[in-house]
Amino acid sequence: MTALSSENCSFQYQLHQANQPLDGNCLLFLIILGKILLNILTLGMRRKITYQNFMEYFCISLAFIDLLLLVNISIISYFRDFVLLGIRFTKYHICLFTQIISFTYGFLHYPVFLIACIDYYLNFSKTTKLAFKCQKLFYFFIVILIWISVLAYVLGDPAIYQSLKAQNVYSYQCPFYISIQSYWLSFSMVVILFMAFLTSWSEVTALVQAVRMTSYMNETILYFPFSSHCSYTLSSKKTLLPKFIICFLGTWLPFVLLQVIILLLKVQIPAFIEMNIPWLYFVNSFLIATVYWFNCHKLNLRDITLPVDPFVNWKCCFIPLTIHNLEQIEKPISIIIC
Repeated sequence: MTALSSENCSFQYQLHQANQPLDGNCLLFLIILGKILLNILTLGMRRKITYQNFMEYFCISLAFIDLLLLVNISIISYFRDFVLLGIRFTKYHICLFTQIISFTYGFLHYPVFLIACIDYYLNFSKTTKLAFKCQKLFYFFIVILIWISVLAYVLGDPAIYQSLKAQNVYSYQCPFYISIQSYWLSFSMVVILFMAFLTSWSEVTALVQAVRMTSYMNETILYFPFSSHCSYTLSSKKTLLPKFIICFLGTWLPFVLLQVIILLLKVQIPAFIEMNIPWLYFVNSFLIATVYWFNCHKLNLRDITLPVDPFVNWKCCFIPLTIHNLEQIEKPISIIIC
């Protein structure tokens, strides 16, 4: 599989030639199918929550676009050469559609990250309060708008048009775009996690050594000692940071290690593969932890309208809770749901 990479902010595209026949459609079909199964598995594993947020709607829209791409590839592969609404479709269009999707996915990382940040900030500041139905329509509109805007940019960019035109000339090649946005986003998050761990490594080590595992209310939990003077309104960023690190890495450590390997080895992954739902939920957890940490001075953990993470139970990592059934527990403890 050939790759189309970007080197700087001006989006210069380089075409890496290879003797890859376009008949690799079967491999492309299997890759998209595997991605869709991963999307379904991830959506099925997440916590069923009623809290509305932008990232949830965007993840569902991404799963729908992936499914739509798979259907298009299947139809064109089956009929091979046909005319629909006056347009002739051939195997070439399989590569063309996948290239367009790759460019679109590649340019979505920054906008999605930024809009999710704004969404969580507004929910924390409570500057906007919409009815449930209005909120659903608002998020739906924002998701549609961001897809249309990025797709319009991709189709209107002269450099992208030239690369697609070059592929039409050399029809035996099917290069895919490698997103520079995902690289820098992943690099930034890994660096921030590393710096956070370095600044509180002693506290993290002490908490990890104090962790015990048990079963509570039909769930497997980890718990560690919690100071008795804490309340539901937290103001110390220093005491929260190691708990956030443990909660985050307790869920996403394999994914963090995967990002480190990809960055160190400079692995080039086509954008239509790299933009996936597990990646988005990883970014989502990072954003929620960051927003919690920066707003800890006004964080009221009894407030059920706070951002809810589908995979990490942030409340349970720092709420004082006494469990009377646990043996020889005299202090309040903090719970982390695994």
